[in-house]
Amino acid sequence: MAEKDVVTPEQLEADKSLREHLQLLLENGLKTEIEPRAYTHDEIIAVIARLQSLKEDDYEKKMVITGFTLTPYMASDDDEQACETCMYYRVHQKYCELPELMLPVEAEWSCTLWRI
Repeated sequence: MAEKDVVTPEQLEADKSLREHLQLLLENGLKTEIEPRAYTHDEIIAVIARLQSLKEDDYEKKMVITGFTLTPYMASDDDEQACETCMYYRVHQKYCELPELMLPVEAEWSCTLWRI
């Protein structure tokens, strides 16, 4: 296991606390940019550029820009987009490791950068 993959109990606890805070924001009506979804290269780059302009710890704004939801996004009747199926989701840590996001999330949440 690489050193960067080692997560301390303290970091897991901090992630849990932040995840709960983000969940409360969403439950209390934080308006996020759910659509349009970022499917094309240009759309993805545009969202990432906006994220790169933020402070690393501006988690609320990251959530807004990436259109986070508490439930999977349904692109069609059979295409459910949830964090747990995204290539950047770390299952055991419950964490999005997309470099521009780097935040704790729940498996059933979703964002516009799903599976980029």
